[in-house]
Amino acid sequence: MIAPIALFAYKRPSELTKTLAALQANHLASESELYVFVDGPRSEKDVPKVEQVRQLVREITGFKKVHRIISDHNIGCADSIIQGVTQVLKAHPTVIVVEDDIVTTPNFLDFINQSLTQYADDKRVFSIGGFTFPFKKPEGYQADGYFFGRHCAWGWGIWADRWQEIDWEITDFQKFMNDSGQRKAFNRAGMDMVRMLRKTMEGKLDAWDIRVCYNIFKKGKQTLYPTVSKVENIGFYSKDGMNTNEYNRYKTVLDPGLKREFSFTKQVTEEDLFARQFRWKYSLQVRIFARLLTYAGIR
Repeated sequence: MIAPIALFAYKRPSELTKTLAALQANHLASESELYVFVDGPRSEKDVPKVEQVRQLVREITGFKKVHRIISDHNIGCADSIIQGVTQVLKAHPTVIVVEDDIVTTPNFLDFINQSLTQYADDKRVFSIGGFTFPFKKPEGYQADGYFFGRHCAWGWGIWADRWQEIDWEITDFQKFMNDSGQRKAFNRAGMDMVRMLRKTMEGKLDAWDIRVCYNIFKKGKQTLYPTVSKVENIGFYSKDGMNTNEYNRYKTVLDPGLKREFSFTKQVTEEDLFARQFRWKYSLQVRIFARLLTYAGIR
């Protein structure tokens, strides 16, 4: 069964045009239902660009069916995605999620759909990601994916039963923050994890993905990543993006998109070489280096 796509947009018509063109070029586009969620303007100055996005959405073709959900008021990034994904998963067992600054390769839908089928009954796998850094593979590594205990927010897939497990309120947040061992363990998936969760719970960050990461951590689950990236985030070059006026330390090498059949590992654990490279990319040293490059005006 082909998973539906949930596409989230707001006020970036230029980026959305590229995101749509890439999705339409996917091998499975014509077999996929597309749900498009457009958030409403936050202020009067946002109205012209939001209307441009709405017009683009009205003209979408190239998919099996298009569902357009246009909000007349501003819901916000996190709530828009949480509510939208929940809505789609009430009607479907799986979903593939893309935001309006994600450009996908032609085999992105192939990879996510095959992964969702492969690990549907393996509850150790919580979600499927489409992005990866250009990591070195272990010698003799044949699979087209690897596991890491951190959710991928840039082009991803999930099952309804996993989504329903998420505690969006993070009801044990204070207990977690009072436990230095738990904080240290959570930061093993990246030195930004505790900081992002705290800012989100304090209302200083409008984020949904860090709450998914926390639930993956608490349940001891894994996310499957491709060994070659199937997506690129173009939001770092957008004036209308959030948190993107900085050096892009997420540059990657994209899959050419020709391969359509993928092989998967049955060993649902972190492979040491991939894990070490992943942790380095989210280390304090790399963050400081990226900040220095941002100050230098390098993007």
